[in-house]
Amino acid sequence: MSGLNIVIPSQPIPDLAAYLDQGGGIGLETARRFGPDATIEEITASGLRGRGGGGFPTGAKWASIRRSGGGRHFVVANGAEGEPATFKDRVLMMADPYRVIEGLAIAAFAVDAKDVYLATKASFVDVVARLRSAVLEMEQNGMLGGLSVTIVEGPDEYLFGEEKALLEVIEGREPLPRQLPPWQHGLFATVPMGWESATAPGTDPPVSNPTLINNVETLASVTHILERGASWYRELGTVDSPGTITVTIVGDVVHPGVHEVEMGTTLSTVLEMCGGPLEGRKFKAALSGVSNPVLAAKDFDVPLTYEDFKARGSGLGAAGFVIYDETRDMVSVAREVSRFLSVESCGQCPPCKQGSLGITEHLVNIESGSGSDDDLGQMNRLLRTVNDANRCYLGTEEQVSVSSILRTFPEDFARRLDGIATGRGDVLIPLIKDIAADGTVTYDERHAKKRPDWTFED
Repeated sequence: MSGLNIVIPSQPIPDLAAYLDQGGGIGLETARRFGPDATIEEITASGLRGRGGGGFPTGAKWASIRRSGGGRHFVVANGAEGEPATFKDRVLMMADPYRVIEGLAIAAFAVDAKDVYLATKASFVDVVARLRSAVLEMEQNGMLGGLSVTIVEGPDEYLFGEEKALLEVIEGREPLPRQLPPWQHGLFATVPMGWESATAPGTDPPVSNPTLINNVETLASVTHILERGASWYRELGTVDSPGTITVTIVGDVVHPGVHEVEMGTTLSTVLEMCGGPLEGRKFKAALSGVSNPVLAAKDFDVPLTYEDFKARGSGLGAAGFVIYDETRDMVSVAREVSRFLSVESCGQCPPCKQGSLGITEHLVNIESGSGSDDDLGQMNRLLRTVNDANRCYLGTEEQVSVSSILRTFPEDFARRLDGIATGRGDVLIPLIKDIAADGTVTYDERHAKKRPDWTFED
């Protein structure tokens, strides 16, 4: 890891004593001195935006929960990290879990929550152990006061990271997104909503329990803002996208890795930090996870801000990028993205599940050389309806990512329809298991055997 060392330290923090020696805890002390309202005002003034992918203003999100009635308030730290090409949350939680937990405590204080949850995947064994140890140290130190912190170990399914599905997992169910957002129907709510939720017999009146969910990088940033001030944070990044952002780069680069940089740094600059393209090759495209339109290489000079990516017709997302060079066939990329999303779709919304499966089938036909113009027509029809009446964003991800590849690289599809291979088809969805210090990336190859019902081939 290289770049700035603000959210993620240059060296892992070994224990709570070392964390406190480096200024840990000052942010929480400042929040308690300020009081909830002034704490939220400071976060609002900083311009911090959510680092989980949405980029929503953090202060506004906190204020809406604090103002909400409807029962108890809860806070959830989202460390599920299931977006392809993303690894930064695990780097953060391993290097400095104390900062994530302190940020979680600050958020709880600001929105008047007495119970908080830190959700990550059970398969992130080392991360879970690190978080549990850090929570225990901070509780024994008395740093958290009476705050109840629960570590939740969730499944590997992609939808576990979706905020409405995340609440279902915390309550002990499968990651199937609810209809209503957490601020309307939070943890252990008893308000009827037309979808399964925990009930508390005898609760009168029913409660909605508004729940705040923030990505772990967002919460880590909060501690620095309260320690050093909103004006300090505003000195980093740009006017509309202040601060730093932690970027994951994998794919066709010399040295894949994780880099914390100021927002406004260009994607091309980060790619240079990764050693650039492989010898003798040129970049072709990049995907920000599977949630945003493809970015062509001619646009790699785009600054890493929410506004600039939108202006280029894409999205910054969680700043996890898979890079493809000129040897790649974008038909194969589209097929693999569609296959991933069709498998991970939960099936509650037929247009999403059946539509994404159909789109994948047409892409397989085109990729194999047996496709026709009819496949293109049928696929475009499904792309228009795949996100109809969906509970979550997955259907829209299918729509925007596959459609953008079709629009941006039509020549790859035309050649495939003519039976001409346009490049390598050995594309694997970049679900990262690990990135070693030397840049070696280990992917979850088992996902290729995952069926649409979430079981696996033998």
